[in-house]
Amino acid sequence: MGSMSISFLLTSLIVIASPGTGVLYTLAAALTKGSRASIAAAFGCTLGIVPHMSAAMLGLAAVLHTSALAFAALKWLGVLYLMFMAWQALRERGALAVDARLDGRSARRVIVTGFLINILNPKLSIFFLAFLPQFIAANESHPLMRMLELSAAFMAMTFAVFAVYGLFAASVRDRIVTRPKVMTWLRRVFAGGFAALGARLAFAER
Repeated sequence: MGSMSISFLLTSLIVIASPGTGVLYTLAAALTKGSRASIAAAFGCTLGIVPHMSAAMLGLAAVLHTSALAFAALKWLGVLYLMFMAWQALRERGALAVDARLDGRSARRVIVTGFLINILNPKLSIFFLAFLPQFIAANESHPLMRMLELSAAFMAMTFAVFAVYGLFAASVRDRIVTRPKVMTWLRRVFAGGFAALGARLAFAER
């Protein structure tokens, strides 16, 4: 396998570090449940990338790109889920409920939520369909292996960046959860963020 290009790593870092649904969810999990939850959220969001990477490699992302019905179906599921996340943030329920400890069941819920947040975004499949081939040379002897290498690097960077975001947020958690007014304000911010991302996805086109 060829060496990773600097341009791919830098572009990936910019894409990953840019505020989006996964970053918002990881921060919310960290502030409501702590450092372990932030790692679980980062893992769930990273896991949610796998189907999109696979779709890009298998050519299934092209179906989303060409089929208005398939794209719309996945898109509106994603919009509804983000609106549900906004409602949960306001009501302090589900994966975003404030909790001092994280048991096995809570950790699974955090991971599954992160996974669903990413898998229900059809734009990710189309992004990888357009993004990954740019870094594969025309004379590449093993293009599929090269794509797997790039995908693994992108996922590792996603987990690392999200974990850093989450651990930083978790480090200031104790100063926030003890102040009800601040937590109420934060819940509204997170709810507004999820709602805004849902609205942006609703207007997304192929």
